[in-house]
Amino acid sequence: MVGVIDVREAQQQAMEAGLDLVEVSPEADPPVCRILDFGKYRYEQSKKEKSNRAKSKAAEMKEVRLGRSMKIDPHDISIRMDQARKFLMDGHKVQIVQNFRGREMLHKERGNQRMADVIEQLADISRVEMTPRMAGRRMSLILAPDKQKIDRIKAQSAKQATVAVNTKPDAEEVSQETDDSD
Repeated sequence: MVGVIDVREAQQQAMEAGLDLVEVSPEADPPVCRILDFGKYRYEQSKKEKSNRAKSKAAEMKEVRLGRSMKIDPHDISIRMDQARKFLMDGHKVQIVQNFRGREMLHKERGNQRMADVIEQLADISRVEMTPRMAGRRMSLILAPDKQKIDRIKAQSAKQATVAVNTKPDAEEVSQETDDSD
């Protein structure tokens, strides 16, 4: 922080330091400049932009299909729900898709019931962003992760893991207990 100085004097100081004089805020009165290594500054800016882009990709949409038709085994549905739960825990939005084939279109209420079951199963970590809707022969639902619920669950699991580690008996104690029982 040098204060207000003449441009030529600032350029002279930058040359002596072997750095660049960079105008940071041209709209300010007087304009704000910094003496810094411009190449390093641009490199750091590009790194920040890349990390911001990576963060925006983190919330991408994942699609989970509940089979090619309504004829899907309950076990297969539970596997798909585990996948959706993992995606939601990672912070991704999840689109659940149920396809209808042939005469299944006459029984859309079964699809609505299945979607209601999905919402109920994942309600502990998600919120409904888009209610179930039909688009042709395809019913879809969008769930978004609920940050507060997920943080609570992660905190509980971390707490349980530390309790489990602390309550584990030592190997020597276990061997002594087995020797005493003989």
